[in-house]
Amino acid sequence: TDAFFDDLDTLRIQRAHVYPRATEHVGLMVELIEKLEEKGHTYVSEGDVYYSIATFPGYGKLSGFDISQVKPGARVAVDEYEKEDARDFALWKGHREGEPSWPSPWGDGRPGWHIECSAMSMKYLGETFDIHTGGVDNIFPHHENEIAQSEGATGSPFVRYFLHSEHLILGEGEKMSKSLGNFYTVRDLTAEGYDPVAIRYLLLSTYYRRQLPFTLELLDAAAESVRRLQDFYRRVKEYDGDGADDLTGPIDKAANDFGAALDDDLSIAEALAAVFDLVRDGNKAMDDGALSREGRENLQKAIEEIDTVLDVMNPLEAEPDAEVETLVAEREKARKAKDFARADKIRDELSAMGIELEDTPAGTRWRRK
Repeated sequence: TDAFFDDLDTLRIQRAHVYPRATEHVGLMVELIEKLEEKGHTYVSEGDVYYSIATFPGYGKLSGFDISQVKPGARVAVDEYEKEDARDFALWKGHREGEPSWPSPWGDGRPGWHIECSAMSMKYLGETFDIHTGGVDNIFPHHENEIAQSEGATGSPFVRYFLHSEHLILGEGEKMSKSLGNFYTVRDLTAEGYDPVAIRYLLLSTYYRRQLPFTLELLDAAAESVRRLQDFYRRVKEYDGDGADDLTGPIDKAANDFGAALDDDLSIAEALAAVFDLVRDGNKAMDDGALSREGRENLQKAIEEIDTVLDVMNPLEAEPDAEVETLVAEREKARKAKDFARADKIRDELSAMGIELEDTPAGTRWRRK
């Protein structure tokens, strides 16, 4: 759990308000199963309580499964089963040796895989809520079963919109999974020197309904995109020209296009295209000295509003490095003394240490390559 939250913070992911634990809501799950029992959706077999999907006419409406193909009374005792293998599923499983258990009206046991999600989501979000997310592998049977449980108990619509995300895959087309051991962790990548902001950008820059073929080359390209955005944002903040162009048209267009794209099922490619159009127009206006002071202020506000979604414009603060800072100061002193040979030698020395310099009107900046 600690590692999960650490990764959220590393990737600048805003935390949810509540992270309920299933083991702290078992009583709530028992109550939900009792409601389903009262409404005739359950039966008991060999100490387990099953949901009879034949009692819920809407079964299959999310995945498109045809319930008429199901053999009456067919059930699955394990928590996971194959896609298109629709059967009655366990709501409560009687106690097995070596498994945790809790008391219930049907004897000691534990909840099934699906009931916890229905019970906890309805407790914190209501009987009907707007958006339910998950991977495409959750559509069937997990989300289909959630719908049956929740609507079977309440008689109300469970979720208005399901947003199902596709998988990360390796370059050769294999899905990343814990069982296959073919995956990177955030910590693996940051330990190799990859910028967490670049990781964030790569993950958010692909439409969520499309598979993302993860490669280190794509991560390098994401790092370049992030650098371009961060350089632009910094340049806007430091711009001190006073031209006549307030850039109202490009700013308004970018803001409108960005919002409209995200409103259209999170169409991130179109949203990012709007951002980079603004980067192009803004850079040109600053190159030409045409951007006005008011335009600079409006441009900065627009970028910061966009970044409330992207959260990639601000680079990570570089860890203090006394050796690097000393060399940068020495180089700056050499440049002021017009000892350019010494300044170039220090630049080369820093480059060999993996440090990249950028000379700006506000002074020399450094960052790790």
